[in-house]
Amino acid sequence: MVLTKEYRVCMPLTVEEYKIGQLYMIARHSLEQSEEGEGVEVVENKPCEDDVHGKGQYTEKHIHLSSRLPYWVQAICPRVFYVIEKSWNYYPYTLTGEWCSFIPKLNVLIKTKYEDNNGTTDNCLDLSEEELKLRSVDHLDIAFDEFSPKHYKREEDPKFFKSIKTNRGPLVEGWRETDKPIMCSYKVVHASFEVWGLQTKVEDFIQRGIRDILLLGHRQAFAWLDEWHGMTLEDVRDYERQKQAETNEKVQAAGDGPTPNATGSNGRNTPTQDSD
Repeated sequence: MVLTKEYRVCMPLTVEEYKIGQLYMIARHSLEQSEEGEGVEVVENKPCEDDVHGKGQYTEKHIHLSSRLPYWVQAICPRVFYVIEKSWNYYPYTLTGEWCSFIPKLNVLIKTKYEDNNGTTDNCLDLSEEELKLRSVDHLDIAFDEFSPKHYKREEDPKFFKSIKTNRGPLVEGWRETDKPIMCSYKVVHASFEVWGLQTKVEDFIQRGIRDILLLGHRQAFAWLDEWHGMTLEDVRDYERQKQAETNEKVQAAGDGPTPNATGSNGRNTPTQDSD
């Protein structure tokens, strides 16, 4: 059985503002989390088009994280290990697929949609009746949810951050019911690892990891508000290209060079060759 969770992450922004903030946050966060031989390597980033969703941006990344995995996962993984991520961004809808060529039965599919509300849409991503039966909903609070101490920075804490440009923040208890503007990122995550004896443990680990990343990334997107607010889409795409080049250089500094494009991706709207 595929473990399905829906995460709802509210932000004191509009959906239109978040379009810029998300791109800025992902580019900067990827650079900050990368080091020699570890981190996020961008293999491809180009425009794409879909019959239903229209024009968008296709991105393929290789996420190198061997040493960051728990010991019980490292024991079954080779030292040269990376997760392949393909993403189709048709804002305000995105589709992301992740899998590992070393473990073909490991698949993650993430569907996302953004709306200008505080997480009140019951079935934002039009899940089937069967999917709704399997789904559990997790409302994340970027200010007051428990947060990993190793990533904590006071200047990135929404309980203390005050935006000079927009006069938003600090966030107080109950802010999701009172603050305006407000928007919500709805993310449905299907995690599947069909290996007897490890399935539940690995799927739970994947979901916990995704939740931690969502919490950290959205806290940063708000705390960095004054740095990206006012950027145009062209501005943030230029920033994205610059940070991706710096990130790739850091990841490849271990001396192995760029990771081969093992997926043979063509930018079409298919999550993965082996995925759902």
